Amino acid sequence: MSGQHNDEASFKLFALNSNRPLAQKIADFIGVELGQLDVTQFSDGEIKINIEESIRGDDVYIIQSTSYPVSDNLLELLIMIDACRRASANSINVVIPYFGYARQDRKAKPREPITSKLVANMLEMAGASRVLTLDLHAAQIQGFFDIPVDHLMGAPLLANYFLETKKLDPEEIVVVSPDHGGVTRARKLAEFLKAPIAIIDKRRPKANVAEVMNIIGDIEGRHAIIIDDMIDTAGTITLAAQALADAGAKSVVACCTHPVLSGPAIDRLDDSVLSEVVVTDSIELADEKRIDKIKQITVAELIAEAIIRIYENRSVSPLFKDKFKGLQQSLDLD
Repeated sequence: MSGQHNDEASFKLFALNSNRPLAQKIADFIGVELGQLDVTQFSDGEIKINIEESIRGDDVYIIQSTSYPVSDNLLELLIMIDACRRASANSINVVIPYFGYARQDRKAKPREPITSKLVANMLEMAGASRVLTLDLHAAQIQGFFDIPVDHLMGAPLLANYFLETKKLDPEEIVVVSPDHGGVTRARKLAEFLKAPIAIIDKRRPKANVAEVMNIIGDIEGRHAIIIDDMIDTAGTITLAAQALADAGAKSVVACCTHPVLSGPAIDRLDDSVLSEVVVTDSIELADEKRIDKIKQITVAELIAEAIIRIYENRSVSPLFKDKFKGLQQSLDLD
């Protein structure tokens, strides 16, 4: 790093337990060692954290996805933030590649909690100075915080993968949103790939159950790329893929930023018409989830560059223009 930071504060990068391989890649890219940290549990399961080096007056960056086990990883992060605050860190920057509890962002029914707002409150109350995250399930969650939030996007990374490895003719591609809520995300990927979009109109009878109803757009004879922010139980994606194949798509692949892949997801993907599922490493994949169909690309360089820019008080907005010369698209991330 060029050391343009205004203060004399030192840079410290710490990894908690949710995704240590990604944290190590980020540290390697930045060119620093991960901070010395001991995270253990008491015999009854209570989390105990000891920071084994001085962070007084330092700018601390904590990497932790709040993925499965979601509540344990969230509490681990909150305890770490509190430890940093009590150790007199200059700033506490929370890097959350996958932000859990993001699906409960509004009251869809009476007497429901808005859990993502609760989590935002908890992070702030614990002492977080800033949040850096990737592809929130609902963009308005940024507004739940009263501290700065830098919201990165996975679409350029996914687009880069398809452009570099598939060499597909834009005339033969269609980018598909699996629901109306994902149209903006699909349009962004379609802009990168210079391809049209289609939308799956579906009805969801209850949580984690999706029923495909109709396809809006021309997909016959095209290579369909379904994009979503996450794949959880894979019900939506596999039903969408089957509907596209039945409607005449030449091939169907899926991509997402966050491979939650819970419950029957792996079996569903394995048995589906999908030829490939492209995901990032925002969530660490267990060995049993590393099936042949799943191709994982890393977000380490993207997050590392964003961390460097934040530390050096530089704008995050030009990041994609600088890093992905082939994707001439200005992204407003500030």
